[in-house]
Amino acid sequence: MMNRWQFLKRLAPLMAMMALVLAACGREDLSTLNPQGPVAQQQFDLMKTSIIIMSGVVVVVFAISLYVIIRFRRRSGDKTIPKQVEGSHKLEIIWTVIPIILLVILGVPTVQSVFDLSKDYSKDPDAVKVIVTSHLYWWEFEYPELGIKTAQELVIPTGKTIAIEAKTADVLHSFWVPSLAGKIDTNPAGNENKMFFSAPKKGVYLGKCAELCGPSHGLMDFKVKSVDPAAFDRWTAAIKAPVALPSDPAIAKTFEDRCLSCHAVGDMGGPAYPNLTGIGSRESVGGILVNVEADDKKYSHEDTIYNNLYKWIKDPEKFKPGNQMPDHKDLTEAELKGISEYLAGLKLDYE
Repeated sequence: MMNRWQFLKRLAPLMAMMALVLAACGREDLSTLNPQGPVAQQQFDLMKTSIIIMSGVVVVVFAISLYVIIRFRRRSGDKTIPKQVEGSHKLEIIWTVIPIILLVILGVPTVQSVFDLSKDYSKDPDAVKVIVTSHLYWWEFEYPELGIKTAQELVIPTGKTIAIEAKTADVLHSFWVPSLAGKIDTNPAGNENKMFFSAPKKGVYLGKCAELCGPSHGLMDFKVKSVDPAAFDRWTAAIKAPVALPSDPAIAKTFEDRCLSCHAVGDMGGPAYPNLTGIGSRESVGGILVNVEADDKKYSHEDTIYNNLYKWIKDPEKFKPGNQMPDHKDLTEAELKGISEYLAGLKLDYE
């Protein structure tokens, strides 16, 4: 029993180190180590500089320690007192000057990056302005110059600077798209923080809330979808186009009574909860139920969207606790299917 306990005591530091290393691992699209934009690249380069400097320090310190242990170890029969170096001005200068040089090497690019990344593009006529509002537990994106308000999926044109103005509708959250930029807090009490980023290539980039905000903090995902400028213009036109209610009068009445009292579709409904215009084209439902085609082709992309909408509308609390959306378990099966089919068909043809 004692031998086993000693083994576990020796194994514990190794396991702790492995856990620390693995904690930095994850999906590639949610990693700061896979920069996909100039802002993220600048931050990544700064990380590499600091890691190289720290690694060099560790290697040198361990090498000197190993050399001293071997070179100056006490030999058998040697009872002489080693040479004392206390008060050596030469050594004191060396171990003072070297850290200062290393700090300067790291400090200069750090300060430069701080000023570069704090630029305000909110008044730049060439930038796309977006007001980001965080909610428990979803994201609202408003394009004030385009008259557009949407949710959960931030569509941006490639190569354009995106000027973000971040605020919160409730508690403290943090807007974070690691492959494109660092994070920025959305503070209560009316504070607004600003940042910018751009995406040179087309693609979908995962974003998350990076500040503990409640029981579904880990499920507060969103997407940034980068498309070419022509597709962005088509998306702008498509999301502004009029939207018709469900063709079935009974489903239309239920949708108006139960959904449009809070949600908006086109120019109909209220703005309290996520805008549902074009929800059939989004990458996910609720930010977490991903709309992908089944590998075995059992379900198509359209089937998956419908199924995700059906499950979400029926019982959102099951998938995102505390999301403040009431469940609709009292709806009949026909009403649930009808509303889910209608929303799944709200697609934006722009790509």
